[in-house]
Amino acid sequence: MAAIVKVDFEYFRVPLEETLVDAKHGDHTHFELITCALATADGLEGIGYTYTGGLGGRAILALLRYDLGPYLLGRDADGIEALWNDLQWRVHYVARGGIASFAISAVDIALWDIRGRKSGLPLWKMAGGGGRTARVYAGGIDLDFGLEKLLANTRRYLGSGFRGVKIKVGRERLSDDFDRALAVREVLGRENVFMVDANMVWPVDTAIKAARFFRKETGALWLEEPTVPDDHQGYERIGREGGLAIGSGENLHTIFEFRQAIEVGRIAYPIIDAGNIGGVTGFLKVAGLAGAHNLPACSHGMQELHVSLVAGVANPGWVEAHSFPIDRYTARPLVLEGGMGVAPDAPGTGVEFRRGLLEPYKEIPF
Repeated sequence: MAAIVKVDFEYFRVPLEETLVDAKHGDHTHFELITCALATADGLEGIGYTYTGGLGGRAILALLRYDLGPYLLGRDADGIEALWNDLQWRVHYVARGGIASFAISAVDIALWDIRGRKSGLPLWKMAGGGGRTARVYAGGIDLDFGLEKLLANTRRYLGSGFRGVKIKVGRERLSDDFDRALAVREVLGRENVFMVDANMVWPVDTAIKAARFFRKETGALWLEEPTVPDDHQGYERIGREGGLAIGSGENLHTIFEFRQAIEVGRIAYPIIDAGNIGGVTGFLKVAGLAGAHNLPACSHGMQELHVSLVAGVANPGWVEAHSFPIDRYTARPLVLEGGMGVAPDAPGTGVEFRRGLLEPYKEIPF
């Protein structure tokens, strides 16, 4: 038994280089990073983490510090599945999904880091060993960018080695979204992949109209979150009547929500975030569900971690290189070779934070 003997949680409020805007959440000026450090009686240590778009991080920290952390002491770090279930039920009544899933994610990632360090295995092998590389696209939070800046951003992504780009849509006039998408597609050419993300802003009928345009005029791979993620019947209509593959997942925080999205909403691209689905354990559960429906497992954010998970599973999809640059504060930012992301081969998750870079943004909220 590898008893957990020490837990520690920290909160960082990290500024973005510029304000980033999407259709539903408005301005992003910071992202919040919440870390979880675990140590076991046999001398092993692991680091896990989660993040937000700027709100809610203090609540996640409070749940970890007061409710989950004390419960972890003395528990067996090797029993990841049992701990995952126990933590879910411990706060199920007050926090199912949402904040609970974010908090459990940080703990679970730390446990998998310990497992990898103990076994000598990197995360991509622990995730299934399917491969060490994954397709990666650049996901911009760029709705407020002027057209010239949007196109310059797209050229910068291509120059950095990306072979796929996603832009935000959902401006006040749908015609503006269409014009911007056409301009970006022209810069990308047909040899590169193009996606669009509406961040839940449209009613179903508008989303169907938009999907038809993006399919016919831009050849987009998918339309992401065209309407509220709880409207699974609406998602099914948008995909069927719009004729374009639909992606969703960053706002789904339990495997049961993903099951509804896949089986009722008929989404084609499940987009999983280990930072809010319950960590590596939650990611692998949803990836398995996607695989059972012959769908690819894609990811949202946390590219420094997700490159290993997407590469390792049997049904790899696309990794999003997010505009929240968490990997900039790690010892090994995302590595691209030939347009493919390369997973780290070090034992554990392969994610180690550069404390000197993060320390200026550390806060002690309570």
